[in-house]
Amino acid sequence: MTKTTKAHLALLGANIFYGAGFTVAKSVMPRLIEPLGFILIRVGVVAFLFWLSYFGGNKYRAEIQRKDWPILVLGGLFGVALNQMLFFMGLNLTFPIHAALIMMSTPLLITIIAIFMLRDKPGGGKIFGLLCGISGAVLLMSAGKELTVTGNSSRGDLFVFLNATSYAIYLVMIKPLMARYRPIIVIRWVFLFGFMMVLPFGWPHFAAVDWSAFQAIDFAAVAFIVVCVTFFTYLWNIYGLHVLSPSVAGAYIYIQPIFAAIISVLFAGEQVTSVKLIATVLIFSGVYMVSFGFKKKEGAPVSAD
Repeated sequence: MTKTTKAHLALLGANIFYGAGFTVAKSVMPRLIEPLGFILIRVGVVAFLFWLSYFGGNKYRAEIQRKDWPILVLGGLFGVALNQMLFFMGLNLTFPIHAALIMMSTPLLITIIAIFMLRDKPGGGKIFGLLCGISGAVLLMSAGKELTVTGNSSRGDLFVFLNATSYAIYLVMIKPLMARYRPIIVIRWVFLFGFMMVLPFGWPHFAAVDWSAFQAIDFAAVAFIVVCVTFFTYLWNIYGLHVLSPSVAGAYIYIQPIFAAIISVLFAGEQVTSVKLIATVLIFSGVYMVSFGFKKKEGAPVSAD
């Protein structure tokens, strides 16, 4: 099997895990564990796993330059703490399909942030794509008045949108460090700082968990989110981006809402409405035009939640 084939399989597997993660997480949240308690488990375990790479030899170690420490701390804030907490708080209130579609806005938000932070000058076509995609996200949030077990879906949609915004800021901010250090070195510091920030918020919810109420299927769901949807997806995305171009890797983000929708409809009974279909067309069209329609060498970044 060639490296290219392995890279495609890695990105396919990562995005299938992402798509399944929306429904799997809701199967135990908030029934058995509150969102912030779940995040503490997720971030803590994955931070530990990433730090195991420190013992893999000198190539996995590096002296961090003083100027880069603030970026790593902010990376922990936007890329882990706010990103993870807002996402699970939003997913707790909304539907898996809503969350998956709104997460599709990440490439659009990255483009907007790059316009202001990196002074990127978009063409008229890209601006149209941004308006098209963001309109789809706004339509989904404004029309999402369906009631979930935990509340009104529109509030959860807003949290997921803020999560996507936080992650977009993180990707723009952390990109220069990925060029100076091995990605695994950057990620383990980002997760360590993120864990320190999540700890005071997540500990009360983690301490309140009644583990005796968990069945084997519930433990399996938590393990799937922590190991598959977080640890493996980060590693597989890194591998895919090293072998394939950003545009090819970015194309796999389209798989997430498809698998999220299939799994949610089959196993969670979520309904596909006309509003969701219209929002899907707008978001998909906007992301495609911004990512591939005008600058062939540009690619949408791979998401992570």
